[in-house]
Amino acid sequence: MKNVFIVGAKGIPAKYGGYETFVDELVTRKKSEKIQYHVACMNQQTEENLYNGARCFNVKVPNIGPAKAIYYDIYALKKIIKYIKGKDLSNGIVYVLACRIGPFFKHYVKKLHKLNFEVYVNPDGHEWKRAKWNYFIKKYWKLSERFMVKNADLLICDSINIENYIKEDYKKYNPNTTFIAYGADTTKSSLNDDSEKLNSWYNKFDIQNNEYYLIVGRFVPENNYETVIKEFMKSESKKDLVIITNVEKNKFYENLKKVTNFENDKRIKFVGTVYDKDLIKKIRENAYGYFHGHEVGGTNPSLLEALASTKLNLLLDVGFNKEVAENGALYWSKENNNLTNLINKADNLSKKEIDTLSKNAINRIDTAYSWEYIVDEYEKVLGG
Repeated sequence: MKNVFIVGAKGIPAKYGGYETFVDELVTRKKSEKIQYHVACMNQQTEENLYNGARCFNVKVPNIGPAKAIYYDIYALKKIIKYIKGKDLSNGIVYVLACRIGPFFKHYVKKLHKLNFEVYVNPDGHEWKRAKWNYFIKKYWKLSERFMVKNADLLICDSINIENYIKEDYKKYNPNTTFIAYGADTTKSSLNDDSEKLNSWYNKFDIQNNEYYLIVGRFVPENNYETVIKEFMKSESKKDLVIITNVEKNKFYENLKKVTNFENDKRIKFVGTVYDKDLIKKIRENAYGYFHGHEVGGTNPSLLEALASTKLNLLLDVGFNKEVAENGALYWSKENNNLTNLINKADNLSKKEIDTLSKNAINRIDTAYSWEYIVDEYEKVLGG
């Protein structure tokens, strides 16, 4: 039996978030009898519980701001080491999601190696590029990434672009890497077009079926909200631009309002968040098109979900996005009027053209990004 400890997700069952969904799918779809999962959960409770066969252990974390995630990972590792010693386990794996604890990482890797455990890392995306961090935090993220790449036994990258970046930027460490993508669920929503839940949501925001473009993502500058909103406002589209995000009336929001004047365009609709999985899936299915402006990170969960659900996808032309969607989407750049022209073109695509793009997108997800395939790939690596 291979004991696999997972550190870095907030916990399961998943409520929201990429890592949480990944861990939930990994343990729920487990086929191998050779693997026992142990999952760290950020929780004030002390008792353990089982979730779909996985042992979930809780880590209490004080509310200490940006350092909270670092504290969480470190204390999870301390609990894991104590558990391994107490149960006299060996020949297992500790899998750390994201590169938050680099300066402390080597210390814990040494301890785990003495217990005959290997330490794997998922490097995630370019966290050090995110605009929300100040200069010093960005420097910390980059330093932390370097230390974790240097000391990990294996780096599991969810994007080929990220794997290439790790190999190139850190080639002096000769990092051991492999590529396993993130997954997506291609099943249809259980809601139909007459659903009271769906139509209540539509009515609340004055939205019509198939008469809106959609954005779903974190409300951060590197997701290019400014470019999409500006370009959409210049377009001739009669459709709405529906934005599902954790919008906060912060400095970024106020600046966005100032530079775009989006409040003067009735088509632009910030509608908050939607945590109901069936509802968000149906909203995606009924959108005319989906905009994806993410340019930092690896394989993005919201992009996979869009390709699986929305017929027409318009993506920022960067390596991460093209690697995933290939010929299942249309692409735009941040050059002035580029996206505006694409929107005008997209509004006039024939049903046949849209259906071809949709078919290509779904085929791409089915062959390379289905959860069943991703879990199989993980079990090959984790199960030995």
